[in-house]
Amino acid sequence: MESLTVRSKRDIIDFVNSHDNPNRGKTMVFIALGGIYIDAYDFTSLGIGVDSLQAQLALSAFELGSVTAIMAFGALLGAFGGGYLTDRLGRFKTFILDLILLVVAAIGTALSWDLWSLLFFRFLLGVGVGMDFPVALSFIAEFTNSQTKGKYVNLWQAMWYIAAACTGLIALPFYFAGASENLWRWVVGFGAVPALIILILRLIYIDESPMWAAQRLGLHEAAKILENNYDVRVTVSPSGEDTITTARSRAALSSIFQKGLRARTVLSSIIASTQSMEYFAVGFYLPSITALLFGGSPQEGAVYGILGAIVFNTFGIVGGTTQSFLTHRLGIWRLAFIGYCIAAISLFVVGLIGESVPAYLGALLIGVFIFGHSFGPGSQGMTMATLSYPTQFRGIGSGWGQTMVRVGSILGFYMFPLVLASAGLSRTLLYLTAVPLVGLMALLLIRWDPIGRDIEQIPEPEAAAFTVQGGESPSPASGVESESGSLADKEESN
Repeated sequence: MESLTVRSKRDIIDFVNSHDNPNRGKTMVFIALGGIYIDAYDFTSLGIGVDSLQAQLALSAFELGSVTAIMAFGALLGAFGGGYLTDRLGRFKTFILDLILLVVAAIGTALSWDLWSLLFFRFLLGVGVGMDFPVALSFIAEFTNSQTKGKYVNLWQAMWYIAAACTGLIALPFYFAGASENLWRWVVGFGAVPALIILILRLIYIDESPMWAAQRLGLHEAAKILENNYDVRVTVSPSGEDTITTARSRAALSSIFQKGLRARTVLSSIIASTQSMEYFAVGFYLPSITALLFGGSPQEGAVYGILGAIVFNTFGIVGGTTQSFLTHRLGIWRLAFIGYCIAAISLFVVGLIGESVPAYLGALLIGVFIFGHSFGPGSQGMTMATLSYPTQFRGIGSGWGQTMVRVGSILGFYMFPLVLASAGLSRTLLYLTAVPLVGLMALLLIRWDPIGRDIEQIPEPEAAAFTVQGGESPSPASGVESESGSLADKEESN
């Protein structure tokens, strides 16, 4: 068994970043990703039965947009508050709290009796999703080493599309069993089942993040977590006890906008919001888009919609899985750039050719868009927001990234049905080409990439200002990063 002497928080961080977790590491990572599965399922499941929902509750286009967007409003609130909670309460407590909320809200949504009850429970569902994203990705980043951190964090996108495809697989048996009128209730309510399973697994297997514990609970508690999860015997040096930080003050949101972190925050915000806008304008409405492409009777349209959710999201699984294993080879910046290019080209072509091509070709182009989205910006927005900040700001940074995701999703939710009703499918997709182009411009202006950098090493003189703001004394471990060659680099070296 390896021995480790700990003298400072940095010793804990360096150990985690340089060692595999042989005992429960991968298990905990995939249980954390299980929360992403629930998040994606809850967000996309209503899209399967959106037509039956609209007919059953007699919803107008605006009311339907409100039902879909209200969850994004809740997620925005949950993400903004969840970032603070995960830094304040810890990763474990937030993990449990948000899963309980997801179980209750999924059941409540399925049993909704009118528009207002549906809006209420969808809002609660969004709060739970918004809370879970920052803590799940922060946890993964803090329980994996530097060589695998980017890969495992980036797996969240593949997990999202697996869940989105599963909505179709789960809906099919209910549909053929004659539950078409209440299909949305059965599919949405079923989300409580995997949420309850993940909650139980988290209670059994998940431990607190050692990096967070070193920041907030002290070195002795962090040492216990390391011993429970790694083959290591940890000794806390008496000379190191005076340097530990037990301050419980919250990091301010302004911390991630100060010089030294501002450029990476701006870039991650733009990627997070634009990718979300393009996805929720297209990805959420994949069943409806499929029905529009292939037409037919209402019954045929429902089946096409379910099958479309399965097939299209398979493109997302392939793209999301592929980019995860290329993260450390290409970096987050290049992955986002390539993905935006694919998304922009496919949206432009399918919007330009319109209905002049066979439906199967149009469907293939939508599939290419989903692949490009999941390969690039769809993954990198939240991954950038999670990996760009040191431990003491990771929760607030990841929470802010998720907040920007929800801003984009609200716009996408509202924009698509309204524009579609007035402009038709082809023009709507053509207009959406502007969204990935904005992301491409941001990448060309800010060339920040956290892969291969020591993120815990905050540039001077910002380190002193950050630590004072967080209630700490300046850490001797903080140093100057050597960066140059882009807007982000120049800002962080000034």
